[in-house]
Amino acid sequence: MGGLDQLKIAAKKKEGNIVSIANAQDEGILQVVKIALEENLCQFLLVGNEEKIKETANRIGLHLSNYKEKVSIQHATDLTAIAHSSVKAVSQKQADILMKGNIATKDVLQAVLDKEYGLRTGKILSHTAVFEVPNQEKLVILTDAAMNIAPDMQQKVTIVENAVQVAQSIGIEVPKVAALAPVEKVNPSMQSTMDAAILTQMQRRGQIKNCLIDGPLAFDNAVSKRAAVQKGISSEVAGDADILLAPSIEVGNALYKSFIYYAQAKVAALICGAKAPIILTSRADTVESKLHSLSLAIMTTNSNRRRS
Repeated sequence: MGGLDQLKIAAKKKEGNIVSIANAQDEGILQVVKIALEENLCQFLLVGNEEKIKETANRIGLHLSNYKEKVSIQHATDLTAIAHSSVKAVSQKQADILMKGNIATKDVLQAVLDKEYGLRTGKILSHTAVFEVPNQEKLVILTDAAMNIAPDMQQKVTIVENAVQVAQSIGIEVPKVAALAPVEKVNPSMQSTMDAAILTQMQRRGQIKNCLIDGPLAFDNAVSKRAAVQKGISSEVAGDADILLAPSIEVGNALYKSFIYYAQAKVAALICGAKAPIILTSRADTVESKLHSLSLAIMTTNSNRRRS
């Protein structure tokens, strides 16, 4: 697949997806809804204060009366009730994707993790971001930049598996995973290098499937073939990584923001590992970024869980 705009084109072909938005009266979110409806990208369940949703929609020129078959509103004013209703709609297969509106992330995740009607699968949740970096030939995936602070080995296995599923959903059949560390050699005093080496061996023995893993690899050797050659690294992954596995949230978060603010990269991001994709947008995210994330979520939806 080409850039993130191509992702949106592909997402349009997956018709019928419904997005449940928690506290949808936010102007930025409704701008996304407006464009998505105009481009026939998906349908929406808007959860929140109905009067404020309609008021904000009218202010930005979103005429909800024109989309009666594609938009429904579920009235609620209490933030806890809004979060629970939004999640329950996805859990009960009334919607396919959960999207955060003007509500705290912790409120949404508490509802997601509810034992009765949440979206838990038994796996950890992880953050997966897909970047279109200027002057780079292909999309690159980064994980985990926002959920798991200091993942242990088993958590890293799941984080990789979640990212591999995302990669496959956008057409990368056997993604190349670079397990990042500060250096390329295993150093028992540096846990990130130990974990990277173990993950590499696990993949080679078939314990992690549908991908190629190599590590430890420093960032330059993961993304630059020239740097890999200069370091004498012979690897199918080095210099050509599809997925960058960060050893900690500090590394992942720094890379994520560096891509956006220094490299002017475009991004789409999801929370993976739940029964359905979750979009946790930030107020700092652009409308374009939110639309890209929505397209990515649509691409990762599982048709087997659709409503009958």
